[in-house]
Amino acid sequence: MGTAANYDFNIEIVSDAEGIARRCVDVFVDDAKTAIETKGVFNVAVSGGRTPRRFFELLGCVPESKALPWDRIHIFWVDERYVPPDSEWSNFKLAAETFLDKVGVPDSNIHPIPTEFGDFSVAARSYENTIRRVFGIIEDRIPRFDLIVLGMGADGHIASLFPDCYACLDASDLACVVYLMDEKHDRITLTYPVIRAASHVTVLVSGKEKSKILKEVFTSEPDDVRYPVHMLWPILDRVTWLVDTDAAQAI
Repeated sequence: MGTAANYDFNIEIVSDAEGIARRCVDVFVDDAKTAIETKGVFNVAVSGGRTPRRFFELLGCVPESKALPWDRIHIFWVDERYVPPDSEWSNFKLAAETFLDKVGVPDSNIHPIPTEFGDFSVAARSYENTIRRVFGIIEDRIPRFDLIVLGMGADGHIASLFPDCYACLDASDLACVVYLMDEKHDRITLTYPVIRAASHVTVLVSGKEKSKILKEVFTSEPDDVRYPVHMLWPILDRVTWLVDTDAAQAI
């Protein structure tokens, strides 16, 4: 296998985080229209964290988003901290407050990762069963999301697939538990086969603190365990990188 530098990347460099958010809305709207026209439904998985917040806010207010047929859109989450849905750390709460409550998406089309179970593994299986039910797929089949929106951490992680964690190796489940130390929240995440199966993946990268890691992952030998973002390398033709000028300064 060659180095990452030998791969082709679909990179769109925009001026700032606001530009990333607005461009991501464009991608969301375009992919939604295409999926709905083609098969009548748009299945999307979104992430949480700082970078997507403005994207969510725009989804909740811009005319082109509000005009979408939200009754044909199903919202899933890429990952979730194992906290109550009203917690300040909840990815679901972030989406609910910024756009879900504003666009008229039916409750039956909103599929948060459950966090009410005492056993984390039961919660992961419950989420997996929800995905299979909505997509109408049986065991051993991988769902094909129309769009998955990811961020990338300063350590090269995507979703809750962190460097050197077991979840990076889980190829048999759709969702799995990620146990974290140092008083961080445990999580549930989609696994890499699900992310790789998506029709389109968008990675949002913002801020000068991401410039070093972005250069490293683009130029180093692909290593899924050290840099989980490298799990996207086999599907780079389906990945759009939305990067602001601060994050792009080293590439």
